[in-house]
Amino acid sequence: MSYRITTDSTCDMPKKFYEERGIAVIGLSYLLDGQEYNEAADNKLSPKEFYSLLREGKTSTTMQVNTFNFTEFIEPFLAAGEDVLHIAFSSALSGTCESCKRGAEELMVKYPQRKLIVIDSLSASMGEGMLVYHANENRKDGMTIEQNAEWLENNKLNACHWFTVNDLMHLHRGGRVSKTSAIFGALLGIKPVLHVDNEGRLKLVSKVRGREASMDALISKLKELATGDISKQMVFISHGDCLEDAQQLESKLRHIGVKNVIISHVGAVIGSHSGPGTLALFFMGQQR
Repeated sequence: MSYRITTDSTCDMPKKFYEERGIAVIGLSYLLDGQEYNEAADNKLSPKEFYSLLREGKTSTTMQVNTFNFTEFIEPFLAAGEDVLHIAFSSALSGTCESCKRGAEELMVKYPQRKLIVIDSLSASMGEGMLVYHANENRKDGMTIEQNAEWLENNKLNACHWFTVNDLMHLHRGGRVSKTSAIFGALLGIKPVLHVDNEGRLKLVSKVRGREASMDALISKLKELATGDISKQMVFISHGDCLEDAQQLESKLRHIGVKNVIISHVGAVIGSHSGPGTLALFFMGQQR
């Protein structure tokens, strides 16, 4: 029996990706310059507009999905006779996943004949999107909803997230680095290299000097950790309105044998915390 795959907007995948695969997306919201926007709504800011406002010094605050939002989003699928596999934003970074799980419990009382499974991806941005990509491939290959959920649970800690940022002040506001480190880092051209750890949290791993060195650090992590033949793996790049850097990173990847790459913007919810100039690389590895 077929089933629906759903997720939330923090996947940061291209709109076409969802449309081609019939994947439904619930949007997280953000408040910027006195206006509330939802990432899944038609009236949301474009990436260029959003990052331009951040560069002007505007601050964006984000809001999680609540239980009512989730049940309203999912119920039409269940009412139409579909089972649902929902892949949620890391519980370590947002209360969204917990809201989804509470909503699922309520819906299962109302629709006991249906199946609704919520997966805590312990992932963010296109790391979460990468799990959605593989879940869809698994479904195409004939996995049942239970088999697919088990695969996701068994493989989500192999979803590698490695990224760097241009502006350390955004990390300072998120409590990742001190204000002093942010100021001196900016003066010295220091670029942090971070990843998402096994608990689904952001972790500062190292610091390098210059954008080129930070890209090379991301490439080095792929070489060290990637599983299997990298020429056959789908690799993902997200960027905070720095497409040329993303394309340069892609070129470096192709030089070492990577053939399959999807590039997309870091969305407004993730970008509210990482800032303009974020550059991230995602792949399946031996470990995070």
